[in-house]
Amino acid sequence: MTRKYWWPGLIMIIMAFAATALLYPSLPDPMPSHWNAAGEVDDYMALPWGALILPLVMLGTWLLFLALPAISPRGFRMSRFMGAYATIINTILAFLLLVSGTVLTAAMGYAVEINRVVPIGIGILFVVIGNYLGKTTRNFFLGIRTPWTLASDEVWRRTHRLAGWLFVLAGLIIAATGVFNIVRVWLFVGVVLVAALLPVIYSFFAYRQLEGFSDDDAQS
Repeated sequence: MTRKYWWPGLIMIIMAFAATALLYPSLPDPMPSHWNAAGEVDDYMALPWGALILPLVMLGTWLLFLALPAISPRGFRMSRFMGAYATIINTILAFLLLVSGTVLTAAMGYAVEINRVVPIGIGILFVVIGNYLGKTTRNFFLGIRTPWTLASDEVWRRTHRLAGWLFVLAGLIIAATGVFNIVRVWLFVGVVLVAALLPVIYSFFAYRQLEGFSDDDAQS
């Protein structure tokens, strides 16, 4: 994997650990670790884990990002869409960096509308993922991986074209709940479920239309 794909993530990880180290002496113990839908703190975590958990998650995500293309089976290589893959992973890391910075800021006692920041961040993440899903090809690690998408390039293409539009729409709705401060758990869960499940269902019908199920397949 070329350096241009992995260095942005490494820089964000260094930023997360550097900010944590700089602010660590001033952080309360325990520090806020979870907020409810109203933006109120409802859980705490003791140091050092309260401060380190998100930077460590970023590091783990980045290492996984480096490993997956190398272990992808022959015939399902990810090199054909490495730019899209890197963009999605780096956007996830940027979102985690945003959340880490927001948590540190709140822990320092500054007023942070986390019930706005997080939905907007999640919405942008969904929009980016949606824009790049259509650029992926069959693989075992990223995308809508059903028996039917993995069995057919055309089913994969059609399913991810639909999934891309649904993810963009879901992202815009989620971001709007943050912008207008109308966060509702049921709305968030509903939007995510629709965006995730509709492509799965569609992939079955697309495969049936394009490839069909033989009598032997049905009996087995």
